[in-house]
Amino acid sequence: MSFEPPKRLVNALGEVRDDGASAWLARLPEILQGAVERLELTVERVHVPGGRSSLVVLVRRADGSPAVLKLAPERFRPEAEHAALTHWNGFGAVQLLGDGGGLLLERLHPEVSVRSLPEAKALLEAAGTLRRLWVDPPSWRSCETVADRTGRQAEAMRATAAEEPDVVPLVDAALTARDELLVAPPEVRLLHGTFRQSKVLAGERTPWLAVGPDPVVGECAFDLARLVRDRVEDLIASPSGAATTRRRVKRLAESLDVDQERLRGWTLFRAVESGVRALRVGRERDAELLLEFAGWL
Repeated sequence: MSFEPPKRLVNALGEVRDDGASAWLARLPEILQGAVERLELTVERVHVPGGRSSLVVLVRRADGSPAVLKLAPERFRPEAEHAALTHWNGFGAVQLLGDGGGLLLERLHPEVSVRSLPEAKALLEAAGTLRRLWVDPPSWRSCETVADRTGRQAEAMRATAAEEPDVVPLVDAALTARDELLVAPPEVRLLHGTFRQSKVLAGERTPWLAVGPDPVVGECAFDLARLVRDRVEDLIASPSGAATTRRRVKRLAESLDVDQERLRGWTLFRAVESGVRALRVGRERDAELLLEFAGWL
């Protein structure tokens, strides 16, 4: 099957350590063809611009019903996404319909995300969706823990800080917050892992469903932290951005029964980690926004 992978995916894979991503990209037409044949699908079109870690294809099943085929390289842990979607079984998240070299998912409306709503309404709907995902983790281990994931991230942050002295104070603050937060987490839940407004799409079964998890097991504040900085570019552009951020932390913590200081700490860690990672791969504008945001916390 001949096609051009979306530029967004190609560019994103070019930023990561090449542990098979380039070989996967070169074989992507073959991988797609194999999955389509095994699952007896008819391809409608590749979703563009698509994501930064996977190919999303709109397809029809053998009975004519619409679906989505998602293909991702191993470095993005598609097996963990499969396990989490199986565990949620459509409750708050997109329904897994099958697998065969890729994830076959129910068709949502990829062009309509919670992000399309006014900000206050978007946060409310996103938070309500996230709450439904916070369930007891499966008894079998298929997802890494918050401690494991942030441990890997902390090592990379230290390495970058050694070469970028300007970020040392923020990195030190983020790593200190992480150490304190890991001492006694208040609960252990299955988390989405990369939740934000654009990960909540309009559906038919329910108005909004989450997609694209990178699941992790840990405390709820870690998951909610990524939502705090949604629309960060708008926050930075606003003269009241810092005050708005602090109010958002308070409002989200109260609405989802999460400790406010723990949410602030994880928001700091995740913003600094993302900012330092953006700096490391040359996305300087993103790094500037994220690190300025982190400085408000």
